Amino acid sequence: MILRTEIADILRDPRIGAEITVMGWVRAFRSNRFIALNDGSGAQNFQVVVPDKYQEDPALEPVFRKIGFHACIKATGKLVESQGAGQSVELQADTIEILGENKLDIYPLQPKKQTMEFLRENAHFRMRTSTFSSVFRIRHAVAYAIHKYYNDRGFYYMHSPIITGSDAEGAGEMFRVTTLDVDNPPRTPDGAVNWKEDFFGKSTNLTVSGQLQGEIAALAIGKVYTFGPTFRAENSNTSRHLAEFWMIEPEVAFFDIENNMNLAEDFVKFLINHVLDNYPDDLQLLDQRIKDEEKSLPQDKRRPMGLIEMLRFVVENDFARVSYTEAVNILRSSNHFKKGKFEFEPVWGSDLQAEHERFLVEKEFKRPVIVRNYPKSIKAFYMRENDPGTDGAPELTVAAMDVLFPYIGEVIGGSQREERHERLVARIHEMGIPEEELWWYLQLRQFGGAPHAGFGLGFERMVQFITGMGNIRDVIPFPRTPKNAEF
Repeated sequence: MILRTEIADILRDPRIGAEITVMGWVRAFRSNRFIALNDGSGAQNFQVVVPDKYQEDPALEPVFRKIGFHACIKATGKLVESQGAGQSVELQADTIEILGENKLDIYPLQPKKQTMEFLRENAHFRMRTSTFSSVFRIRHAVAYAIHKYYNDRGFYYMHSPIITGSDAEGAGEMFRVTTLDVDNPPRTPDGAVNWKEDFFGKSTNLTVSGQLQGEIAALAIGKVYTFGPTFRAENSNTSRHLAEFWMIEPEVAFFDIENNMNLAEDFVKFLINHVLDNYPDDLQLLDQRIKDEEKSLPQDKRRPMGLIEMLRFVVENDFARVSYTEAVNILRSSNHFKKGKFEFEPVWGSDLQAEHERFLVEKEFKRPVIVRNYPKSIKAFYMRENDPGTDGAPELTVAAMDVLFPYIGEVIGGSQREERHERLVARIHEMGIPEEELWWYLQLRQFGGAPHAGFGLGFERMVQFITGMGNIRDVIPFPRTPKNAEF
């Protein structure tokens, strides 16, 4: 049985004079005497002082030479008050054992600053760095907080299917799931692939959303949420897109758009507060990383505020609420627009771009913003149609909403769902979706339907905001992107 004390426990409750054993990976080795050790239990490293005998005794010298960057060691000794700056306690080691040698001449990572791209290419080692160990501890924290939030409020966690026969978004960018011989699939008399011969007897794909299945549950047990992997076959190599990502999608019966906005605001504030309260060391490390990186950037290329300041900006302000029509009018009336500073012109009937969203948050309202009641023409089939003229809009709108944060823009998208059977059928026909594909979804409206609403929060997008990472690929352990499915 392995006996050791975790570094986080030592630093939380240091017991001076205690005999302890620690195990971890070497983050730094200074002056052939001071080891900065980390075992993953927290952001802070722990100093181990190497006994003189490892330098003086020829029999122990081979062990001393193996104490290299990211080598794994076991150290046993006495916990004492530290004489140096930067730590309150340290381990005066009596013995050091090499658990895992590191051959630095061939090890991909070196004790120097590495680029994010290089670390992505070596994702099996990047969690050993200070930055990424903090990121993934916070990723865990956000996941835990999600479940706690909904459990404590009487929601039920529902596992939606990963394999589905429906396209919730109507976008068509889905990964096909099949057991057919791709070189010689069975065909119908007219030459089309005969999906009836496939494993499920129909064409199936990896899901893009658990929402539609969440509606089934909400219209039976009231308050549910899904939290699982989703997939989009979008050939995009931007810093905002992944082919495999996780989504949180609450769905609530007897909710309208106002209830939905209230839930979304309360939810994201809870997640951020949980990390602020429980992971201050990791946030401090990531905050300092951003400040160091941005020192050389011109002012207009820097973030609008520090990481921790930005998190507090979200939780300490009531979110502004504005209709899409009002938002477009604000953008078009702004000096920013009149001086030609927007790359994309804000036009009623088009989606708001990230630059528009950030302007609303950072310049106009100076707080997070929820935009509601978007044009029907740019939204999904399941969103509830508003009455003509709502918010003075020139065309029909739907009861949709987006939650906008500083720096990153949209983090949540949701809507009140269309509960009126006739309106939903008409909308499906308008969008060219075969009615038979959604027969079960339509029956939810025919038999005991009810007003209901929900939203989707991209898990990685939220983790990216909380950690301040610039690329979404750096907040998921093993990113799946076009031409990349390593590890």
